[in-house]
Order: sequence, then structure tokens, then C-alpha cells
Amino acid sequence: MTHTPHRRSRRTLVLVAGVAALGLPLVAVPAEAAGTAAATPAPRTGFEGSGGARWTGEQEETAFLAAVDRGSDRVSVRTIGTTRQGRPLRLATVGAPHAGTTVLLVCSQHGDEPSGREACLTTVRDLAYARDPETRRFLSRTTVLVVPSANPDGREADTRGNADGVDVNRDHIALQTAEGRAMAALIRDRRPEVIYDLHEYGGTSPYYDKDLLALWPRNPNADARVHDEAHTLSESYVRPSAGAAGFGSGIYGIWTDPLTGKPIKQVAGDGQERILRNTAGVKHSVGLLVETRVEALTDAERDDTARNQRRRVNTQLAALKGAFAYVDERRGRLGAATAAARLSGFADRGPVLLGGADNDPAEPAETIQDPPCGYRLDRAQYAEFGDELALHGITVRREGDGVLVPLRQSQRALVPLLLDGRATYRLTTGQPVEVC
Repeated sequence: MTHTPHRRSRRTLVLVAGVAALGLPLVAVPAEAAGTAAATPAPRTGFEGSGGARWTGEQEETAFLAAVDRGSDRVSVRTIGTTRQGRPLRLATVGAPHAGTTVLLVCSQHGDEPSGREACLTTVRDLAYARDPETRRFLSRTTVLVVPSANPDGREADTRGNADGVDVNRDHIALQTAEGRAMAALIRDRRPEVIYDLHEYGGTSPYYDKDLLALWPRNPNADARVHDEAHTLSESYVRPSAGAAGFGSGIYGIWTDPLTGKPIKQVAGDGQERILRNTAGVKHSVGLLVETRVEALTDAERDDTARNQRRRVNTQLAALKGAFAYVDERRGRLGAATAAARLSGFADRGPVLLGGADNDPAEPAETIQDPPCGYRLDRAQYAEFGDELALHGITVRREGDGVLVPLRQSQRALVPLLLDGRATYRLTTGQPVEVC
């Protein structure tokens, strides 16, 4: 399937390092192009300084973010958590705080998938130092939250999981990791309209070998309006933006016939609520997973590691250009969709689905057709899991020596996913209550 690039808005951002430099041998530095004074040159990442031959080191990231924070009054960097090995989980906030639309970039949850981290670092800098009116206007109406290293212990060890071997991107329900807990608190407190999750993947030629793969929330509990906006983000903006930069794209998890382009089978990308793109949908944010291919695609890349790594980062940057264009052009529709979804739970109507996906209908056994009024937790259960409920932003009501967790709240569908005895990734089994 091919997609025609969406009409470019006059307000589309000029991200100097990530956009103007696409296809060049090295991601550029924005100092001159953005009009930054020569006395305060924009900092460079270790990746840029090496010509893409190596990834940015931990100390280099620390120094880079500190320099950007000092050099721009539109950026602030703070720590939102600490890993088991003592590394900070940093959040960079770009733009006017709490202004208009909030976008969250989550970078390199898997420590051995570094291209998203590099793209996020340079994006923070480019937004911070840009002087063009389009970017200034964008940031006056947008808060961009960036977690450049969502799994710094894994990044340091070059492992998929964190220091305990846990896949952080399978921990957005149980919240057993410091990384997952920090992300849940951030989502709860800032309620981003968009959650954009940057990854990499291993290809299977010739069926699964695009430069970029993308996927929206497939969990069937995602509000239809939010789901449709996420689909639009992927198919009308992110993938076309990558295509316009010369990168091939596809849908994550779907093998396609190389001759016809038709899908052959699905190998990944289901509706598990514990995966961030799905958690985002259940929590009423427009979520999107993006993945760049790790393997060398040409003989030139096979002969030159730096060329391969630059292609991976530039693909991420091209996709991000599309994501920001989406926010700029559809912020009204985006805001209306997420606001309506956040209110819908208070109506307390409709089934809750414990399985299935948007392309795989839930079985009858996976459907709570007539959900209870709420779930009761005893004192011991609440003592053990009360923190997790609070991190998810779930409202509870004290009753006797325990609590009642009502379904009538913004995140209505999340309550059974956390507490129903039939839910695969539940925190604990609550007692269904029919009358609240």
C-alpha cells in the first residue's frame, strides 16, 4: 500500500538538524542556520561529533542536556526518577509550560535501540535554538516533553531490558520498574495528547525490511476518536513524511508480499494493554510506536557502520517531522478527541474488553459485557497496590478497612484491566461490586 504525502502546512516546523540535513552524510548543527549567536554555539552530541560512528555516551548526554538547558530559556531539564543502578531518568521540557497541546517523546525504552535517543537529543537542541518564526509559533502553543533515555541502565549495558532484565515496554500496567513508574507519573501529571514512542527493529527480508515501521494503539478499549487520530498520525503524517525524505515505511508487525505489497501475516503488534502505545490509547492519549530498521540496507552501509547509524537516526528525524506537522495542523481535532475520551468514562456505559485488538475482535470470554459498578480491595491488597493505582491516576474511595475502586471515572476501562480476575496483566484480583 502506498500513501501520498499529506499537504505540507505553512506552519510545518523547520527542525534544522533533523530535517534540512536529511540525506547528508552527517546530522548538521543548527547554530548558523537557526541564527544562534556565534558566542553561544549549539552543543553537539557524541554521535554528531563522531560523524555517526558511535552513539552518544552517558556522560556526553549529561553534559549535552546541561548545555542546552543553560543555553536556551525555552528548555528545562529535570530528573523524574532514578534507576536501580542510580542513573537519572531525565525529562526535557521545551516550549511554554502547560501551553496548548502537550506531546511526549519516549526514547529508547529498549536499551539496545539507540537511534531514537539520538533523534530525541538533537530534537531538544534544535527546538531550543531555532529562531525561525514557524518554530517559535509552534512552541508558543505546544509543550514538547522528551525523555531522551527511558532505560539508561539498558542503554549503558546495550541490553533490551533494564538492570533487572525487565522489558520496560511490558511494564506500563504492573509498574514494577523505576522506569515504568516514572513514565506513569509523568503521563498522569501532564496528560499528553500525543505519546510518541521511538524504537528499532530487526528485519526479515524480503517481507519485513522497511526503513520505518509505525503502529497506533490496537487495544480495543482505546476510545474510537483517539484511535482514529492515532491512525491518522501514522498513515497521513509520519509515514508520508518518511517517504518524502526517501525512506520506505510499513505497518509494524505486518509482513508484506514484496511483489504486491499485500499483507501476508501478522508477527507482532497486538493489543496488550501493558505496551506503551496501547497504554497510551487506554489512557486517552494518541499513541504511536515508530521503529527504524537496524540491519544495513545497502552494501555501503555494510561497509560503513557510521552510514548505517546515520540512516537510522535520520529516519527517526524524518518521522518526527511528520509528527510535529500533525500536531500543528490537527491540534483542534486532537484536543477535541482526547478531551471527549477523558470525559466518556464518567458515563459508565458499555463493555470492557480483556483481549482482542482493532484487527482481532475480542472473544466472548474476553468481554465484560455488563461491567460491575466497581471492585473492592481489602486492606492488604490496597497496601500492596495502592501506589500503582495512584501512579495510574485511578480514583479510589475508602470503605471500611479497604477501598472501592469505581468504574465511573475518566479511565473507566483501565480499572478492570488492573483488577478483574480475568485480566491477563492485572495488578491483583478485586471483588466485583454491583451496587456502589
